[in-house]
Amino acid sequence: MDKVDAPRTEREVVVVRACLRDGEGGSPTAVMADGLFTDEERRALPAAMETSHAVFVSVRRDQVSLRFFTTEEELPACGHGTVAALAVLADQAGVPEYRVTLHAGGMAFSGRAVRRPTGIEASFDPGPVTLRAPTDRERDRIRSLFATSVGPGVIASVGRPRMLVPVPTRADLSTLTPDLDRIRETCDLFGLLGAYVYTVPDGGGRAAARMFAPSIGVPEDIANANSTACLAAYLSREGLTRLTVDMGDSLSSPSTVIATTRTDSSGIRVSVGGIATLVTRLAWGPQGGR
Repeated sequence: MDKVDAPRTEREVVVVRACLRDGEGGSPTAVMADGLFTDEERRALPAAMETSHAVFVSVRRDQVSLRFFTTEEELPACGHGTVAALAVLADQAGVPEYRVTLHAGGMAFSGRAVRRPTGIEASFDPGPVTLRAPTDRERDRIRSLFATSVGPGVIASVGRPRMLVPVPTRADLSTLTPDLDRIRETCDLFGLLGAYVYTVPDGGGRAAARMFAPSIGVPEDIANANSTACLAAYLSREGLTRLTVDMGDSLSSPSTVIATTRTDSSGIRVSVGGIATLVTRLAWGPQGGR
């Protein structure tokens, strides 16, 4: 990556498909070296690259920092964005296995990327997951949003809270047509990132999910690794240690996120990620021009 203080000139953007499923689909994510851009210019990059998110990478004295943007705002964390950034960093390092400590949202966490025949397998530790039951007001609103829910769900956070809402089957999930305006209103009311609606995992720990986050400018996310990490932490209390979640089918871009859990002295720890490939390199200028 270019150094963070590189001049404001046209530079390369790598579009990465993060969290592929069987070599297909994935979530297109723009990754580029950060520079002396304004936040308005950073918010312009996802639209310019036709991606939902953009990741800006800074390298200073061997410290690697990430900043995540949608068209509407900066996020403290982005799971598939972290996977995409790790894939680009590993590709540039040119080593079979790449390990790094990443800094984002005021946190430091470990990342790892390994070259596989199908792409670069990237994973990271998103940090402690906090879980709580929804309040009565939150529970009532969640139930009104998702009539097929099999429970009140849980509020989970790895830096920013979101609701995890269970539905019975993949068929129930695929036929959801939620009111995005009401989801946005609910999320704004309770300070939530979005709604991660998931199916109960099968005996092999495989589930499906859809993530609705209109409050941050993403009506539906193709892949959401941090919410999958939250779900893995929640289900680990029932003894599940490996969770595989399929996403993106409703958007014709199949994706898969894998999370594993372990327990140590600090509590439940999660590693989450997926397979990524670098698909496009484009030039982008500081005014958002392509």
